[in-house]
Amino acid sequence: MRQISKLTRVAVGVASVALAATACGGTSTDSGNETKPKEDLGLAIAYDIGGKGDQSFNDAAYAGLEKAEGEFGYKTADIEPTEGETDADKEQRLASLAKQGYNPVIGVGFAYGPAMEAVAKKYPKTTFGIVDSVVEGGNVASLVFAEEQASYLAGVAAAKATKSNTVGFIGGVDIPLIHKFEAGYKQGVEDTSDGKVKVVSQYLTQTAEEGGFSSPDKGKAAAEGQIEKKADVVYQAAGLSGQGVIEAAANAKVWAIGVDSDQYQQEALAGYKDYILTSALKDVGGAVYALSKSVEDGKPLTGTQVFDLKVNGVGLAESNPKFAEIAGLQDAVNKAKEEIIAGTIKVDTE
Repeated sequence: MRQISKLTRVAVGVASVALAATACGGTSTDSGNETKPKEDLGLAIAYDIGGKGDQSFNDAAYAGLEKAEGEFGYKTADIEPTEGETDADKEQRLASLAKQGYNPVIGVGFAYGPAMEAVAKKYPKTTFGIVDSVVEGGNVASLVFAEEQASYLAGVAAAKATKSNTVGFIGGVDIPLIHKFEAGYKQGVEDTSDGKVKVVSQYLTQTAEEGGFSSPDKGKAAAEGQIEKKADVVYQAAGLSGQGVIEAAANAKVWAIGVDSDQYQQEALAGYKDYILTSALKDVGGAVYALSKSVEDGKPLTGTQVFDLKVNGVGLAESNPKFAEIAGLQDAVNKAKEEIIAGTIKVDTE
């Protein structure tokens, strides 16, 4: 069994790094992986569905790239996915980055699993990273998160904020990863309300190819349906589709709970920020930066790296001033966080 290590605190404040600058791609060479590239090339990331600009998962990864680029002064690359792409397309993308000399090369999202397993074997001198999945390989770091813990805290907040005793959960795609978000949220709601608050759940699609993570219109329609059922707090784990959830909540003047990044702080969502109660944070940017730093320091991380509440790898945003104004909310969240870290509360993952 591979040893699972837990990182110490990484990249404090990475999620707030500005997202406006454009990363600079490196120059291709024909040198392959066995000789040094002509330029000093560093971190490269390949985005998940939704791409840069999702104000969530992918943008958090880009924040980590920006931090590494600024600190280490090397060239970076960030590559968008294509619609309807195959594992072979992903494999070609990762191989191209490794061949050019980028190191590390990170696939943002579990969908890169099969491609990374194949490519990592072909480029043993390159360190690879994958977010939200575990890939075996001596030169691969699997960057995984305790999403259920942050979601539990979101559930605590929702239970304290609701007035209708009905809250909602919207998942982008019906897959085990998103089940972790739902499970933690439901448990947090139930524990805090003694079962008095109802959770209405919905998944936008069965597969990512159907647009569950990339369709704000689907998210908006789903949220409107839940709000009609009296949900006055709606938590979304839906990538780009979550923007539609937040818009619908703001239009109805009910609470939305964001995901991955502190969505209250996102410029593209500024028009809705008064209705973003909090966000379940997932420090993807911190993980991206941590792997980059390990390579820069000559001690590349490998194996499974777990980011949880104990190492501030996940958490709950408190940026909205109204978060502190709701009676009992902050105290309840703080107490739950302490008990999860202590092991008193065991959070469900499914």
